[in-house]
Amino acid sequence: MNPDLAYIDVVVSDMDASLAFYSRLGLKFQVDPAFPGHAGCDMANGVHLMLDAEEFMTPFLPGWTRGEGGRRTMLCFGFPTPADVDAKYGELAEAGYRGMAKPFDAPWGMRYATVLDPDGNGVNLYAPLNPATG
Repeated sequence: MNPDLAYIDVVVSDMDASLAFYSRLGLKFQVDPAFPGHAGCDMANGVHLMLDAEEFMTPFLPGWTRGEGGRRTMLCFGFPTPADVDAKYGELAEAGYRGMAKPFDAPWGMRYATVLDPDGNGVNLYAPLNPATG
């Protein structure tokens, strides 16, 4: 049996800062009125992306602590064209978010860039170099 990836949960230290970042990226999160430390966003591909505040997580996961060390996970967001990657990277950098890799043409045929969200998670932006061939 092969499982389906249905949800991705990102634990955040500052919900408002994270909502602002991901909103600028183009995502529309809904904060759960019953649990203001939890927000969700339905993605076009059927995956549900969640943001959970650290203080929301700790009662449900005794012993949970924030990871230490380098980045281990990157969220990757596709865009239709290389120009869209460049524009989104520029918009995020201009808004003060730290760029980890300026847009570049990757040898695997994609325009790539990486920014960091408010918690330092890597967020990749990518598009095929030749949108006609995908």
